[in-house]
Amino acid sequence: MEMTNDPVGAAIQDFMAGNRKAKIVVESNLTEDDEIEVAYLFRTPEEMPELELLALEQCRGSVLDVGAGAGCHSLALQERGADVTALDLSAGAVQAMREQGIKQVLQEDILKLSGQRFDTLLLLMNGIGIAGDLEGLERFLEHAKTLLNPGGQILLESSDILYMFEEEDGSVLLDLNAGYYGEVIYNMRFKTHQTGEFKWLFIDPAILEDYATTHGYNCEQLYEGEYGNYLARLSLPKA
Repeated sequence: MEMTNDPVGAAIQDFMAGNRKAKIVVESNLTEDDEIEVAYLFRTPEEMPELELLALEQCRGSVLDVGAGAGCHSLALQERGADVTALDLSAGAVQAMREQGIKQVLQEDILKLSGQRFDTLLLLMNGIGIAGDLEGLERFLEHAKTLLNPGGQILLESSDILYMFEEEDGSVLLDLNAGYYGEVIYNMRFKTHQTGEFKWLFIDPAILEDYATTHGYNCEQLYEGEYGNYLARLSLPKA
């Protein structure tokens, strides 16, 4: 399979071909380079953090797993008998999910998806980050309404990264001219593949609630982790 600029998909394929130590390099404008061990993308429910297990329990009806990656959450839901569709832009990820036996897989941009409706949109691993920035969040929330049934829900994980701007004395140093502090620029690399720079959004719970309410959703926080990460449910009114 020919893949270009698909570092995640290429790494997933490399892992499935036997390279159990494959790692994706993550560059950002905020911190030093980091690495994602590809093995983590294949975790079983026994290896998942509490937040993710709670999210899987909260899924109801037909589920769209957005940015499904290697498909660990879709696979877990499918094994529970859920009606789940895995969605990812990466050709390598999509092939890997099909090879693992996930029955319903789509290679598509969530913002271009149309003609289907679901009861749950699932966005784990900081999945709402695909919005890119606050304007993108508004676009996503409006588009999600076209994908959700009445009473449908979005289960999303994000993080408040304000702690990354704290000084040693506990004060916070922000550049007020630089836009919202949760808008981060990334580049991901694996071997000859790289994404190029893209924006990724980390949204704090208070601002998420403001935006959700403005766009007609009810918002509740279901879980708060140790490092500012949290699970939220945005739900539409029933018809």
